[in-house]
Amino acid sequence: MNPVEPVHSTPVLLLIAAAAVLVLLVFIMRFRLHAFVSLVLVSLLTAIVAGIPIGEVIPTLLQGFGATLATVALLVGFGAMIGRLLEITGGAQVLADRLIGQFGADRAPFALGVASLLFGFPIFFDAGLVVMLPIIFSVAYRFGGSVLLYALPAAGAFAVMHAFLPPHPGPVAAGDLLGADIGLLVLVGLAVALPTWFLGSYLFGLWAGKRFVLPVPELLGATEAGQHDRLPPTFGTVMLVLLLPLVLIFLNTGLSTLVTMGAVAGDAFWVTLLRLIGQTPVALLITVIVAMVLLGRGRSAVEIEKLMDSALGPICAIILVTGAGGMFGGVLRASGIGEALAGSLDAIGMPLIVAAFVISMALRVAQGSATVALTTTAGLIAPTVAATTGLSEFDRCFLVVAIAGGATVLSHFNDSGFWLVGRFLQMDEKTTLKTWTVMETLLGGIGFGFALIGWWLL
Repeated sequence: MNPVEPVHSTPVLLLIAAAAVLVLLVFIMRFRLHAFVSLVLVSLLTAIVAGIPIGEVIPTLLQGFGATLATVALLVGFGAMIGRLLEITGGAQVLADRLIGQFGADRAPFALGVASLLFGFPIFFDAGLVVMLPIIFSVAYRFGGSVLLYALPAAGAFAVMHAFLPPHPGPVAAGDLLGADIGLLVLVGLAVALPTWFLGSYLFGLWAGKRFVLPVPELLGATEAGQHDRLPPTFGTVMLVLLLPLVLIFLNTGLSTLVTMGAVAGDAFWVTLLRLIGQTPVALLITVIVAMVLLGRGRSAVEIEKLMDSALGPICAIILVTGAGGMFGGVLRASGIGEALAGSLDAIGMPLIVAAFVISMALRVAQGSATVALTTTAGLIAPTVAATTGLSEFDRCFLVVAIAGGATVLSHFNDSGFWLVGRFLQMDEKTTLKTWTVMETLLGGIGFGFALIGWWLL
């Protein structure tokens, strides 16, 4: 749907945008209206008030919703399936045990963090943390010390992967809205996420573990033996499942680079085929099939089908909220609000990447959801990105990372992760603010710093 000719002046459009965000926050925070319903309702009202012709309102809403889901739903669905298989078969436990064996007891927090980074690629923050918590508690019980020493590096790893890397819905949706190459975004996201985790989560976790000495909660069978009734997969199998999509996606990115450089012919059949296999949805589809074969050994087809089905139910809300966020962004673009905001930012001289971080941070603090902040911010600045000449593929990826940084900082009472971590680790609100909130702010700020450096240098 092409943008309509704006019927309001720039100040009025900015006022409409501010009112739309404010109403959205009131619906979600004050009246506890579900984010999906709130986003659809506010998108509808904004489209009407902004002057989109009545006959074009519904097509505009549906295009924004559908365009986002076309990319996000496949990636999120396949990622959830892979994560569920690794969870049920004991792959996370195998990964943690092997890494602790390699790194030693003294570096158990580092081993748990590395395991969470690997396991956090296909699985979402909430699910990944819940799966890893029994392992974290068992290791903490075995080696002693504050549970924060072991939990924060792992929780921070899941938070970083969830915010910065596809196939998680926030970065996928933001990358799609800004026209970033998903394969390159994976590379850039990894390059930023790993040092960000080390500085903002691992080192902070070591400090916080000494500052806040908390006992190991007697939850989730922390002192019990393994929970799986079948022989778990080998470490090599787990690593194959985790690394296969990365290898396939990198294959597509590498070939695309070679084609651009003229090193290989872009119309060659084998190049076209390998690039198809390396497209993120196809790479994850292949990984799901491989995971079903390798991790599903000893299970009937009916059991595997039930496992796959159980993976999809919990992510429906995430997919719908993400699609609705894309709908809201589509309305902002079609009504001319995005261009008005972009022009205003240019007028005050705020660099695009800084504006992206500031807008995302404001949305994150106000409504709590990193995914909504990522998607909405990307929708707001997408018209500016499209109108800006000279942006490289790296620039688009760094913009996504900057938005992800803003969407990570200052987790507090309106963020489900705040309560999840606080309650599972049996911390009061004050301690959670001093530990989890500070760590999230470090992660977001450091990630933005790396993105800003990349934006200047590349």
